[in-house]
Amino acid sequence: MTDSTVTDGAEDSSGRASYLFEGRRVRVSDLIDAGLLVPESQLIFKRKRSGQEHYARVAADGRIVLSNGRQFRTPSQAAAAATGRGPFDGWTAWALADGTLLDELRQNLLDTVTEQPSSGDSAADASVGRHDWLKEARRQADAGTPVTVTVRDLLGWWGAARRGYLVSARVAAELANHGLSTVPDFADVGFDDRVTLIGPTVDTEEEQGSPSTPEPEAAQEAATEVLVGSSPTASRLIGALSPALDGEGDEEEYEDDEPVQRQTVGNLPSALKGVESLASSASFEEAFTKMQLNGFSQLPVLDGPRNLRGAVTWESIALARHTDAKAPFSKAVVKAHAVSYADHLIDVLPLLEQFGFLLVKDQTNKIAGIITVADVAAEYGATARPFLLIGDLDRQLRQVISRELDLAEVIALCDPDGRRKLTSCDQLGYGDYQTVLSNQQQWDRLDWPLDRKAFAAHLNGLREIRNELMHFNDKDKAGDAAIPLIRNMVDLLRQYGR
Repeated sequence: MTDSTVTDGAEDSSGRASYLFEGRRVRVSDLIDAGLLVPESQLIFKRKRSGQEHYARVAADGRIVLSNGRQFRTPSQAAAAATGRGPFDGWTAWALADGTLLDELRQNLLDTVTEQPSSGDSAADASVGRHDWLKEARRQADAGTPVTVTVRDLLGWWGAARRGYLVSARVAAELANHGLSTVPDFADVGFDDRVTLIGPTVDTEEEQGSPSTPEPEAAQEAATEVLVGSSPTASRLIGALSPALDGEGDEEEYEDDEPVQRQTVGNLPSALKGVESLASSASFEEAFTKMQLNGFSQLPVLDGPRNLRGAVTWESIALARHTDAKAPFSKAVVKAHAVSYADHLIDVLPLLEQFGFLLVKDQTNKIAGIITVADVAAEYGATARPFLLIGDLDRQLRQVISRELDLAEVIALCDPDGRRKLTSCDQLGYGDYQTVLSNQQQWDRLDWPLDRKAFAAHLNGLREIRNELMHFNDKDKAGDAAIPLIRNMVDLLRQYGR
């Protein structure tokens, strides 16, 4: 029941790399504290193509101060503000006068910490092995031979079996500390989909110059409506333009590249699993055969992995043949609608409701899968089942306490100082249920032939699943495995709580 969290490090900052396993990014101030960077050091950001140079200095508190006086807490935001563009990985953009990148100092800090003597803490020792693996992944990314792993295996390095918010934040932070990100974003695809660990983009100037000439096949997509959201990988894991500054020129305080926990199109099992298709030169007979053999209601029409011509459906075929018995296959091709794997699932629901299916583009804009109304219904159905059971569990716990125990004693346990002003059991939360039923005196009043410690441990184990479900944070379906555990607890409460 605890496999979605990573063991919390409890060592102090003088021990081995607290930030290697506490889930935050290395800050410029950490470099100063470690003696690797001197306050008031001058920084320079040299643009490779234009030859432009931007200057800054390091303040004593670790902020990056541009030549115009604007201050930023992260190198990436400072780089974006200096150029008026972005995103940039500021750690590989800013360098000292001798050419040493901030990223090099960051890696030196990580290396130095991992060389500290082991304190015997298992989390600390695990972080060292993870550091070595990430360091090798960065080396391979820089060499042009990046590591590719499943999301499941990636999270395994953090001892996690699913992507809760804390786990995702920690993984993103440690990847960023090594100048790494994943393509596609590990949070936006299925748990068993593969992601590639890539290094930082130092300077995106070439991509941000004059508009590039569209690929030849791009012009051929004009007849196809394509609704593709921008990929979050660069903006989320590298850093976006800084927010508005206040009157003192100090940007709002927030962590660079904070991961956003959301359910995306790519989290649906069918989104990136490949798609059967037809060429525009296909025949009705080929369409019939493929659709009947596979039980498909529609097939995309593709001339190349990125050249979406449209789609054929049983309805469009019937309409074309009804209108003209000798109609060519092209008359059955209708518009198809494509979305990005990174689009928020809830945002595409109106399109899915309107058209019945949507094609999915991966991070390279290739058509990589298809989603249907049935896929989304199954997704939300899987989420709803444990959610409804959790609601039943909540009601049963409240009923047991309200029927069997004295309200005054319950309030004294849950609100001893009276700050919450509790007046009824309807105001209690799950934590209150645990407090009451873990209390030996209250447990004895129930007079159940059950072991209090085992009951309390199981109740506490369900708390994590409940919290993820109630915050709609169960993208890896931990609730599915918990369904029998929740149901057993509900049945037990019904049996003894009468």
